[in-house]
Amino acid sequence: MAVSPCTKRKITTILFDYLALSLLSTTASGYMISDAGISGRNDLFGEILRDEAVERLNELGKVSDADGYLERTFMSPASVRAGNLIRGWMEDAGLRTWVDRMGNVHGRVEGMNASAEALLIGSHLDTVVDAGIFDGSLGIISALSALKVLKINGILGKLRRPIEVIAFSDEEGVRFQSTFLGSAAVAGILPVTALQISDKSGVTVQAVLEENSIEISEENLLQLKYDPGSVWGYVEVHIEQGPVLERLGFPVGVVKGIAGQTRLKVTVRGSQGHAGTVPMSMRQDPMAAAAELIVLLERLCKHPKDFLSFDGHCNDISLESLSNSLVCTVGEISTWPSASNVIPGQVTFTVDLRAMDDMGRESVIYELSNQMYQICERRSVSCVIDRKHDANAVICDSELSSQLKSAAYSALKKMAGEIQDEIPALMSGAGHDAMAISHLTKVGMLFVRCRGGISHSPEEHVLDDDVWAAGLAILAFLETHM
Repeated sequence: MAVSPCTKRKITTILFDYLALSLLSTTASGYMISDAGISGRNDLFGEILRDEAVERLNELGKVSDADGYLERTFMSPASVRAGNLIRGWMEDAGLRTWVDRMGNVHGRVEGMNASAEALLIGSHLDTVVDAGIFDGSLGIISALSALKVLKINGILGKLRRPIEVIAFSDEEGVRFQSTFLGSAAVAGILPVTALQISDKSGVTVQAVLEENSIEISEENLLQLKYDPGSVWGYVEVHIEQGPVLERLGFPVGVVKGIAGQTRLKVTVRGSQGHAGTVPMSMRQDPMAAAAELIVLLERLCKHPKDFLSFDGHCNDISLESLSNSLVCTVGEISTWPSASNVIPGQVTFTVDLRAMDDMGRESVIYELSNQMYQICERRSVSCVIDRKHDANAVICDSELSSQLKSAAYSALKKMAGEIQDEIPALMSGAGHDAMAISHLTKVGMLFVRCRGGISHSPEEHVLDDDVWAAGLAILAFLETHM
C-alpha cells in the first residue's frame, strides 16, 4: 500500500494555534458599545459607519432571485442588480468604477500617486441559497463606508497610494460548483477551462457572461490578472461564521490564516431496477452504497486517529490537533431516475473537506478514497471520485495582520474606552476570497462577531454596533497606513 502523504512531513504549527484557541476560557471580558460617553463625539462617524452601513446591508439583502429568501448566484439577474447598487455606493464614496469581464465590480481612488502599489479591499456579492445578509456584503460595505468618511473629511485624494475596492462576482461557487471565479480571475489562477464549466441547466460560464453583454475569451480572461508589482496588499473584512469572538466577547478579531479545502464529487453507479421485483440479495443498489460511504466519511472525520496510520513522522500532538480541526460535509445528493418505485441506477453526492494543514487534509482524502473504493467493490457498484476544487491553507501576512490588529484596537478604544485584553487572533475554517488573492499579494483579514456563530442562514446576524466597529477599524487602518 502506498505511504500516506502525511508521513512526508510534520503537521505545521497552524494546528497548534487552532487547538490552543479552542481551549481558551470563555470568561474573557465582553466589549459592548453604549451611547454613554460618546454622544457628541465626531470622530466615530456613526451616521455613516453604522447607520448608513446597516441600512445598505438591509437594502442589499433584499436583492434576490427568489421570493421569500435570499439567493444571489454568479451573474444571475439579482447579482447584476446588486452589482449596480454597489457601483452606485462606490461612486458615492468618490471612487471611479467599472465592471470587468468576470463580472467583478471595481471602485478605485488614485490618491496622490497613481503609479504606487495599490491596496485592494474586497469581498463577494454572491450568496448561498437561503442566505444571510452579512456574508460577503459586510466586507464591501464596511470598506465603502470608511472611504466615504475619508472623502467627507477631504482626505481621499491625499492618500499615499491607490485604494481599490472589489466586489467579487463569485466566491460561494453555488451555481457552477467552482469557487472563487471572481477573485481567482483577478489573481490569475482561474484556468481558461473554467469558462466551459456548466451549471445544472447546461449553461456555461462563458455563455452566462455573454448573456450579460460581457464578451469573454481565453485571451481576455488572462488579461484580468493583476500585475503583482502593482499591488501592495489585500484586506478583507468578513463575519467570523463561527462562535469564537462571541465567546470571547469581542466585536472584531484578526485572522491568522485560513483552512485548506477540498471539494469532491462522488458518483456511485449500480443496477437500476424495479423496486418490487429485484430480490435484496441480487441488488447492486448505489443508494445503499452511497449511504455507507457517507457514514464512513462522518466516522473518519470525527475520529481520524482511528483511521490514519502514522509511522513516527507525525506525533500524537499533531494527530490530536488534526482531530480538532478537521470538518467534512455532504451538502448535496441526487439520484437517478429518482422515483419511489425504482432502484436508482446512479447516486451523486458532494464532499466538502477542510483542515488547517494541507498534508493532513491530503492524508484524509487518501484514506477516504481507499476505503470508499473498497466499499463499492464489496457492494458490486462502481465509484468515481472527482476533485472539483482544491485550495491550500493560507497564512495571513504578519505585518499586515499587526497593522489591522492595531487599527481594531484603536477603533474599540474609541468606542468603549480602555481595553484590558488584546484583540483576538484566530484561524478561519471557512474559505474566503483572500485565499485566491494570496496568489497575487500579501493578505490580511478582520473577522466580525456574528450571533451564535450562525452563517449561511437567514438567522445570520451582526449587531449594528459591530458593523460600526468594523468600519471604524478599516478607517483607522487607512488613516494610519495609507
